[in-house]
Parts: sequence; structure tokens; C-alpha cells
Amino acid sequence: MIELVAAVVLLAAGVYFYRGRKQADAGYGSQGGVLLIVVAAIMAVHALGLLDYRPSQSELEAMQDRAR
Repeated sequence: MIELVAAVVLLAAGVYFYRGRKQADAGYGSQGGVLLIVVAAIMAVHALGLLDYRPSQSELEAMQDRAR
């Protein structure tokens, strides 16, 4: 849960830095902001467990058969 909160904070900081452009680079956002957004996305995926391995029922049965 803490990791997900940290991801949301990093996402908000990334959006804030990306949108806070200076006059010299009016056409582009901040590279630091983009990096924060990418790190926040990776942290959110990890915190939500979206890439965890979940074997299917047939894989579980095959592992049980091999264990006998």
C-alpha cells in the first residue's frame, strides 16, 4: 500500500514538473517530469502485482503430477 501511495505522489510530482515549463523551452515539457511519470508507472504496476506469475489450473495439475 505504501508503494502505491509513493507511486501516486511521484506521478503528481511528475505532472507538476512536466507542466511547469519555462519560457526558454515553451514547446517541450521537463525531462525530469517524464522520468518521474515513468518511474511512478513502474512502481504502480509492481505495487498492484500486475506482473505476478499466476499459473493456470492445467499448470498446477502438471506440477502436482511431476511432484508425485
